[in-house]
Amino acid sequence: MSEVLKILYRSDDIVCCIKDPGVLSEDPGLPVLIRDTLGVSDVFCVHRLDREAGGVMAYALNRDSAAALSAAFSPEGGARKTYVAVISGSLEKKSGSLSDLLFHDSAKNKTYVVTRRRKGVREAELSYETLSETDGMSLVLIRLHSGRTHQIRVQFSSRKHPLLGDRRYGSKADCPLALWSYEIVLNDTAGGGPLSVSSLPPDCWPWTVFSEQLQHLCQTET
Repeated sequence: MSEVLKILYRSDDIVCCIKDPGVLSEDPGLPVLIRDTLGVSDVFCVHRLDREAGGVMAYALNRDSAAALSAAFSPEGGARKTYVAVISGSLEKKSGSLSDLLFHDSAKNKTYVVTRRRKGVREAELSYETLSETDGMSLVLIRLHSGRTHQIRVQFSSRKHPLLGDRRYGSKADCPLALWSYEIVLNDTAGGGPLSVSSLPPDCWPWTVFSEQLQHLCQTET
């Protein structure tokens, strides 16, 4: 784990920072670094990000803000999470939504698309937009409407478009998982208007293939 915490926003109630790929979003991962860096005792993880993925995360710094943020990140809440990913191939529909029934096998730590409702099966939905295509890859902007384990990864993989570097779900590419939490939009629990916090993926392949499109996204996304 990196010993340098990359803080994007800080108030008395929340901190938004970068989770590096390979770092746990829960204890004993990034919350430990937050406590050590900020000198605080309370850090509450109110949403998750796959260990292999990286990007923007928001943490609560007290119990009241933890309750408020947990509600905001629920399907009925007002928080919005936007991701970018590089997938294999080209989607037939360049924008749209994906809806599936998902079952997560905790013993195998793997999620499956299923066709029937049963115990442990949950609905999953996301919307996407293809930003660019080249060399058998596509840069995709994704907004989650539900937060299921490995949701983005399995929904694209089940349609024969695995995320690059996602060997668990069928990718053959030799690179880290190409999934990045790009932006979080929420209300700071201390008051004020909507807060938008964003960060671009690291400067490495396959992200560098789409550098121009990512920079344009950074300039135009709200």
